[in-house]
Amino acid sequence: MSDFIEIILRTSGAFLILMIITRLLGKQTLAQMTYFDFVAAITLGAITANLAFNTSFKALHILLSFGIFACITFLIAYVSLKSQRARKFLAGDPTVVIQNGKILEHNMRKMHYTLDYLNQELREKNVFNIEEVLFAILEINGTLTVLKKPQYRTVTRQDLWIATNPEQRLSIELIMDGKIMDKNLKENKITHSWLENELNKRNLHVNDVTYAVLGANEHLYIDTYDDRLQSPIDQE
Repeated sequence: MSDFIEIILRTSGAFLILMIITRLLGKQTLAQMTYFDFVAAITLGAITANLAFNTSFKALHILLSFGIFACITFLIAYVSLKSQRARKFLAGDPTVVIQNGKILEHNMRKMHYTLDYLNQELREKNVFNIEEVLFAILEINGTLTVLKKPQYRTVTRQDLWIATNPEQRLSIELIMDGKIMDKNLKENKITHSWLENELNKRNLHVNDVTYAVLGANEHLYIDTYDDRLQSPIDQE
């Protein structure tokens, strides 16, 4: 077997194995980079890279390494599920960095968290005055959670005693890329005739529609291929 063909096969196999293991590890690995997730991602990447193009290593040995890594990962995940102490050791604890408008410098130093980064995270959450913050907590995945003081929080309908219509479900995708989502219609007991009637009211055909979704408030949103804009913005 030539090196060229071997690299193609190894790379394809590495990609397939990486996808399988990532699926088995679950969405948490993608959404939350804890200490353990960070180490796992680096290790998984290194093993995959060697399997893909390092022909000096036997593929069988690298597959064995994949198997050992997968077993260790599942074992640690199981122990973390059963033990709170293990979870704290592997993932760490959330850290309070602002309390009642006061920055907790000692906690920030322990986490090597700078004021510049703190201000950036606050601005991303539309907080430009630290005095507005009741608590700011640095989560185990590195994100900052902010709870404003009551007087600075957004007013809700409940605060104003305004009646609201209950929402019992999520929005339902009815058409995507000019094709009816038959499964969604069936699961939500929506008939094709109702959908076609709604399209007819708008002088549309299914092929004209890019995206159609029925909101939780029963409002039907439809976007067509022809947006009919005078000067559409088309910039990278």
